Amino acid sequence: MNNTAILLIDCPDRKGLVATVSGLLYEHGANIIHADQHQDHEAGLFFMRVEWALEDFDVEAFRSRFTPIAANLQMDWRLELSSTVTRVAIFVSQYLHCYADLLYRYKAGELACEIPLIVSNHPGGLALAEFHGIPFHHVEIGPDGKTGAAGKAEAERRQTELLEEQRIDLIVLARYMQILSPEFVSRFPNRIINVHHSFLPAFVGAKPYHRAFERGVKLIGSTSHYVTEVLDDGPIIEQDVTRISHRDQLEDLIEKGRDLERVVLSRAVRWRLAHRILSYGSKTVVFD
Repeated sequence: MNNTAILLIDCPDRKGLVATVSGLLYEHGANIIHADQHQDHEAGLFFMRVEWALEDFDVEAFRSRFTPIAANLQMDWRLELSSTVTRVAIFVSQYLHCYADLLYRYKAGELACEIPLIVSNHPGGLALAEFHGIPFHHVEIGPDGKTGAAGKAEAERRQTELLEEQRIDLIVLARYMQILSPEFVSRFPNRIINVHHSFLPAFVGAKPYHRAFERGVKLIGSTSHYVTEVLDDGPIIEQDVTRISHRDQLEDLIEKGRDLERVVLSRAVRWRLAHRILSYGSKTVVFD
């Protein structure tokens, strides 16, 4: 449905939470079309996602009524509208497979968002951006982390300006091979999604396929996660794996891994756009 509201909740677990939320929605005449919940018994936490049609529904009246109830129940919550289109920026470096896949899915209508800009520290992705009619910004960073005289900090300042000018809601790192500074990451909490070419927490950092090949693993994987200040340590959104054998060489691992990277990243982005992810601590809940 094109005109819905989505309520996402996490709070301390207790009896009656589902009844409280669904009862209040019923009082306001909501037609619930999807509802899901999860309990983390070890942490004592409750998570819920409810989606309902907005026909003949007063969003502001519900928000006003729900706010004191949520405060009393110690709820962290947000109310999203499907009609509000998420504005996405793609960051990319030299490897273009995830970048090309996202642009294809975007033009095919699989990703319900707008992509008003692409940022890269290499010029190679310009042709694809021009083909899709999306502004491309080349912010160069040298091999020593420098760009011009001002260095990486100046590059991130320019990137931040671009993101703010375009009112970006979500940043997707499509194999962007630069480590973001803690200052940059702190500006966009739970708003930066990365894809890492290993099955985390195995083989963090650079060249994971090389290390997997040297180790002789029988499975390789890819991981999409939120970015935090700690490298490759953010809450995991999606993962997938494929089998390999002793016959596979390094080039085979890289080829098979790139297929995983495309799928894992696009799934994570799609779920984020559909407001299906709740993050807590080092974990996520991804609702069906």
